[in-house]
Amino acid sequence: MRFDDVWFRYARRAPWTLHGVGAAIEPGRTIVVLGRNGAGKSTLLQLAAGVLRPTRGSVRDRPAVVGWVPERFPAAQPFTTLGYLRAMAGVRRLPQAAVDPWIDRLGLTGHAGTPLAELSKGTAQKVGLAQALLTPPGLLVLDEPWEGLDAPSRELIPQIVAEVTGAGGTVLVSDHRGEIANLPGALHWTVADGTLRAGPDPVPADGDADDVVVEILVRRHEAAATMDRLGASGHRVHGVRDLDPSGVRRERSGVAERMSGVPERGPEPGEGR
Repeated sequence: MRFDDVWFRYARRAPWTLHGVGAAIEPGRTIVVLGRNGAGKSTLLQLAAGVLRPTRGSVRDRPAVVGWVPERFPAAQPFTTLGYLRAMAGVRRLPQAAVDPWIDRLGLTGHAGTPLAELSKGTAQKVGLAQALLTPPGLLVLDEPWEGLDAPSRELIPQIVAEVTGAGGTVLVSDHRGEIANLPGALHWTVADGTLRAGPDPVPADGDADDVVVEILVRRHEAAATMDRLGASGHRVHGVRDLDPSGVRRERSGVAERMSGVPERGPEPGEGR
């Protein structure tokens, strides 16, 4: 699939949200889309999925089966969880039993009879993920898929991505948490100032002699914005973790932090990135 000089804006006289976007995605690859809030990441993903159409240019060779998971699942629908998934199976001409493995895998059994409008954001997100995977997608598009998910469900996302790409599909995912950036073969795209920059393959996990690890401490409510800023600036983010309940994180891999967030000492040379 490829973006061929794609331009997009939401109204005729509105500023261009994206302009001159050109990039190709090979089968079996994972593309991690980085950028600040409002940079156009969601717009790019919707163009890839076919939810939006380019104002100029075109998106070519989109796979026949697309799985699309928006950042917020549209829960204001007159279905229960099970009813909705069975309806989506019907749309895809699948037997109703096709939903059962995903209900079990995503921990939705206890919510099968719950109206969609009464689900928590995280549970509704799992319903959206399940419907996108009922048929193995040639293209899976995930817009911040971790939002609201519990820890076991977050751990499933990289597994599912690996399964899709292992079967020859392509995954396009926006990720400010840094939880998927280190998957083998993942590429980084950065959206900034309405343009798209396709970065190189990530550095292997063991890094090289010029790489260092820097840990930072921020307030929980500032984590998402901080991740966006770091990614947009070209930094590679390993992940997010909670501070030890005592308020002091133990020294690990040569890096210790104080409550101020300033490293007590720098990492040892060659620790990786």
